[in-house]
Amino acid sequence: MDKLAITHFLNSAFGGPVTHVLQAVGYRPLNPGAPFDDTFALELLVAAGLILFFIVVRLSLSVEKPNPVQQVAEIIHEFTGNQSEQIIGHGYERFQAFVTCIALFVLLNNCIGLLFPTLITPTSRPVVPLGIAVLTFIYYNFHGVREQGPIGYLKHFAGPLWWLAPLMFPIEVVSHLARIMSLTIRLFANMLASDLITVVFFSMIPIAVPALFLGLHFAVSLIQAYVFMLLAMIYLSQAVAHDH
Repeated sequence: MDKLAITHFLNSAFGGPVTHVLQAVGYRPLNPGAPFDDTFALELLVAAGLILFFIVVRLSLSVEKPNPVQQVAEIIHEFTGNQSEQIIGHGYERFQAFVTCIALFVLLNNCIGLLFPTLITPTSRPVVPLGIAVLTFIYYNFHGVREQGPIGYLKHFAGPLWWLAPLMFPIEVVSHLARIMSLTIRLFANMLASDLITVVFFSMIPIAVPALFLGLHFAVSLIQAYVFMLLAMIYLSQAVAHDH
């Protein structure tokens, strides 16, 4: 059953058409009558919240009297900009919006269980980190091909020595595909473990002590969002780099 009102609304309003579309492409939902779950609903809320945040920042921009929302946005922009410039280098501005959205989306999904203990943490479900990892994989490979052309980009997979290309190429392909699994498992496993530890100690000692683990949960959430953003930047820097 749906625990959240928004999940119930999504299933009532869009469940039927979405199920038909999924079945048309050969996928049968576990619950055809309710294809949306609470995890998806929370992701949607986070995405909507971020869009609203960016709209408010854009509409309230002021050089002379920046409001608190603008100040927060400037801090975030400066931080991700400095990180991008150091890792990606020249032309980092093209990718800053993507890595910023990735970092904020992961962080907010990580912190939902902290802000509302009765709700699940979306990133503690493997499908959420997998979706973000696949998007990151597609994004950096797309820009690698766009920057260097298909042939030039594939040369990265062949290695520096032509006679090693038959060996290096499949290794590099597997290595890149493994990045999806690495990004997914790292985020999923850390957030699941953090959730479980918090729940266990809340059930054992419901007063005072769990506050320490809530702090630990926030630290893990922050670190994992930063690591995900950092790895996305590293993959982008490698994809768009030109060999000299």
